[in-house]
Amino acid sequence: MPVHIALLRAVNVGGTGTLPMAELKALCEDIGFTDVKTYIQSGNVLFRSDKDEATVQARLEDALTRKMGKSPGLILRSRQALEAVAEGSPFPHAKPNYLLVTFLAEAAPADALDKLVAPDGEEVHVAGKEIYVHYPDGSGRSKLKLPALKLGTARNLNTVRKLSEMARAMEES
Repeated sequence: MPVHIALLRAVNVGGTGTLPMAELKALCEDIGFTDVKTYIQSGNVLFRSDKDEATVQARLEDALTRKMGKSPGLILRSRQALEAVAEGSPFPHAKPNYLLVTFLAEAAPADALDKLVAPDGEEVHVAGKEIYVHYPDGSGRSKLKLPALKLGTARNLNTVRKLSEMARAMEES
């Protein structure tokens, strides 16, 4: 049965709301997903489902809406997609925790970089449904402005790698 990786947007980081990972795991199990695992407190969940991606997305969004009052938004990716993101990093010199990948539901708009303001030397690269941002001094105090980032959810490269490793282990078990 295929492994799906769901990245929830703005959960437990001052955005849409608080959702303990134990509750997220239980929610996924309640809607029929199996072998559910979460990773850190920022809305990362892996699970198995024999349903197609559109059905998985709809079921999880509906369950999150019932639980939280509205869906925080979520992005689904496969292990292969996450591995490609990690391997395709355009900033090989960047420390993995200083490189954030914003995952989008659709390809970034052609004008995604038009309103970019990167006063602290940030580097940005758009690659289809992902936007890579290297924050040389970390993202915490960055003054970077890029409206296209609001369309998705970001994870650092360490998290992307860990999620793909977890998915691979699930597929091999």
